[in-house]
Amino acid sequence: MSGTTNPFLHLVEALDPKDPQQRFFNLSKLGDPRYERLPFSVRVLLESAVRNCDGFLVKKEDVESILNWKQTQAQTVEVPFRPSRVILQDFTGVPAVVDFAAMRDAVTQLGGDPEKINPVCPADLVIDHSIQVDFNRKRDTGLTPHTHRGYRASRPADETKRKKRVNRSFCFSHRTDSLQKNQDLEFDRNKERFQFLKWGSKAFRNMRIIPPGSGIVHQVNLEYLARVVFNQDGLYYPDSLVGTDSHTTMIDGLGVLGWGVGGIEAEAVMLGQPISMVLPQVVGYKLYGTPNKFITSTDIVLTVTKHLRQVGVVGKFVEFFGPGVSQLSIADRATIANMCPEYGATAAFFPVDDVSVNYLEQTGRDAEKLAYITKYLKAVAMFRDYNDVSQDPDFTQVVEMDLSAVVPCCSGPKRPQDRIAVSDMKSDFDSCLAAKQGFKGFAVAPESHHASEPFQFNGADYSLSHGSVVIAAITSCTNTSNPSVMLGAGLLAKKAVEAGLSVKPYIKTSLSPGSGVVTYYLKESGVMDYLFKLGFEVVGYGCMTCIGNSGPLPEPVVEAITKGDLVAAGILSGNRNFEGRVHPNTRANYLASPPLVIAYAIAGTVRIDFDTEPIAVNAQGKEVFLRDIWPTREEIQAVEREFVIPSMFKEVYEKIEKVNERWNALSAPSDKLYPWDPKSTYIKSPPFFTGLPPRSITDAYVLLNLGDSVTTDHISPAGNIARSSSAARYLTDKGLSPRDFNSYGSRRGNDAVMARGTFANIRLFNKFLNKQAPRTLHLPSGETMDVFDAAERYQQAGSHLVILAGKEYGSGSSRDWAAKGPFLLGIKAVLAESYERIHRSNLVGMGVIPLEYLPGVTAETLGLTGRERYSVVVPELLEPRIVSLNSKSRFEVRTLRYVAVLAVGASQ
Repeated sequence: MSGTTNPFLHLVEALDPKDPQQRFFNLSKLGDPRYERLPFSVRVLLESAVRNCDGFLVKKEDVESILNWKQTQAQTVEVPFRPSRVILQDFTGVPAVVDFAAMRDAVTQLGGDPEKINPVCPADLVIDHSIQVDFNRKRDTGLTPHTHRGYRASRPADETKRKKRVNRSFCFSHRTDSLQKNQDLEFDRNKERFQFLKWGSKAFRNMRIIPPGSGIVHQVNLEYLARVVFNQDGLYYPDSLVGTDSHTTMIDGLGVLGWGVGGIEAEAVMLGQPISMVLPQVVGYKLYGTPNKFITSTDIVLTVTKHLRQVGVVGKFVEFFGPGVSQLSIADRATIANMCPEYGATAAFFPVDDVSVNYLEQTGRDAEKLAYITKYLKAVAMFRDYNDVSQDPDFTQVVEMDLSAVVPCCSGPKRPQDRIAVSDMKSDFDSCLAAKQGFKGFAVAPESHHASEPFQFNGADYSLSHGSVVIAAITSCTNTSNPSVMLGAGLLAKKAVEAGLSVKPYIKTSLSPGSGVVTYYLKESGVMDYLFKLGFEVVGYGCMTCIGNSGPLPEPVVEAITKGDLVAAGILSGNRNFEGRVHPNTRANYLASPPLVIAYAIAGTVRIDFDTEPIAVNAQGKEVFLRDIWPTREEIQAVEREFVIPSMFKEVYEKIEKVNERWNALSAPSDKLYPWDPKSTYIKSPPFFTGLPPRSITDAYVLLNLGDSVTTDHISPAGNIARSSSAARYLTDKGLSPRDFNSYGSRRGNDAVMARGTFANIRLFNKFLNKQAPRTLHLPSGETMDVFDAAERYQQAGSHLVILAGKEYGSGSSRDWAAKGPFLLGIKAVLAESYERIHRSNLVGMGVIPLEYLPGVTAETLGLTGRERYSVVVPELLEPRIVSLNSKSRFEVRTLRYVAVLAVGASQ
């Protein structure tokens, strides 16, 4: 509550008359009929504005703007929003803590108190992005499974303790080898980063660290961290958050409003600043009908993703309503909300209802909390009955989907919005082979479509061809948070094994659950053994393959792919499949439900029609079809009701912050100022606090000439560091061998590495070169070189740089290094047809001007080749939507923060 200056204090009343100390702002007492017509998501924004109204950061006029949403939402009105908390993962969390540490240094140098740099908004950081699939498919040791419940994520000090740990661990003993080795290697690689984060948890108040081995950030948020309603010092208010990962939206499925932001915005929120946001349009998405019994939540979300991409919801909230919502579990809703960034919306909100409260009970939340959550949300008209049409609010636009029309599907081969019905997968892949290079094309010559390449693996002969599956990963919070699809995968594995089917040993299979609860119910339900027999053993608790930490493929497989120039396939239950993200050697990557991941692994190829072709032939020569082993929703739900129970969640989460013994034993500095190590290749004091606001740009060269849908993975990859890259040369000069390079994501605390990793994605298509490569043309000399080396040469000559791009520049992950990296390369502006919301904000935060063509104008319509020299006039006084005219021949471009006129001079 914002003190006595708040003009809405008269709305405060007791939630329970018997306990006057437990209070809330009763928005119903506004007596304004507009309130109950607001979308439920906008009501959360309104409550925050009312509670935090101080006449300075949040004004009474802001409250009126939100109340008047129906009129103002079409007028680009900006309002402040103060989220209740912030969530981070370690890839984005390390840079944030580095920035805080550097801020403390800067304040100290200015004679101030460094402890004033401290989060005032609660922040949780989950370490989940560091673990990689280095080990998988270890052979059965012959030991029997153990029945003790509860998992551990620790490394014993010696082999005797290791054996003791195995005997008391929940995990199957014949599976702990890969899991333990991956966790050990994760800690060995990242010890310095983990020490730094542990220092941060001690040095800063209001920052909680969830140790490695605990699970995936968004699943842990859903199952454990989410409050739904805060009770802070006797004041009730809605839980809300922003996170430094774009899939923070997953929590919207539980009725907690949240979305992803850049690290710069998240740091501001942590320091007590509100987010300034354009009051969003809200698209109402009506669900009705009953899903087919063979449909999974993954099929629904991939269908929704394609539909909403076509509708166009970038920068908007989507709010789900209609009778179909009642048929979806919270896990189903969370799956749909998780992929919100893939369909371009800011948030994908499912208001709280009885199903939400039942989920909180199922996941072990306290009964007392459930009571006040329900009572509070009903008191402020934020509790939803999806079957009551009288509760349907006003929306900017309404679109609908019939759940009965959803069919089994995948998405790919290069973008999550490119949905394909499973029945069309074979023909679609064949058409992609022939099509020109692009989102749906590989430009393979017709005579090579049926090429194959023989190889040997473990003494046996195999062959690969276009479409051969080499990675099959059950991964990502998108799906591993959902018991229905995980148990569905387990039941399919059981039926497949019983039918005599197997997965070829060279295929890199893995299972990386989003929390220990998943392992718990897979074991208790009896399906874990069958998953293991097909190669899907637990390899770690983290994002793993979904973030690009898929680890190495067997060398014979890589050699066969390279020699045959094959379009090999990865199949994963993730949310992103952009080029170069999953693995450098899988050019085609498909998103699919966990059961379909197993199905395609058994088939060994994506060039199969499951309706007409057998998935495999068993040792007895019998053809087995996918329909013979596919479990129905009724079968899955029966197992889920029996085995997914509250005690599992309580047992796992009550010890989550203390279960990792290596983390507990890890020493960290205790200083309030971080003692930077000048020799460190992981943690380095950043150079971001010495920059200046944007200035006019004169005669800039184009560093890169790019096309549509350049993702943050293209700009700042998170995966492996190629041995031939600029970053590899830097690390080698520091005395590191390739085995110690780790990933770009793990190096985000070191700007020297990250600058060299900017635009280092091997699938980057640069029009200057007319091919995919992390290289560019240095225009003054005509030489082709690595992007970093070219940028360095331009900077040494004192030249300004810009980038040309097409539509959806910066789509994908909310990766602030995709803005920080270009800043360090000396890029002053980007000129694109459109931007992803978070990335545009990050560019602004770093002083890189995100220029946007006027509607209907592109580089092609203007005849731009990228060989021109560019000047941008930036006025002294920067205000939103101002226009600066230039007397030279010009064309207008616009941005959210600046509008300038770009003068194009003759190429030199």
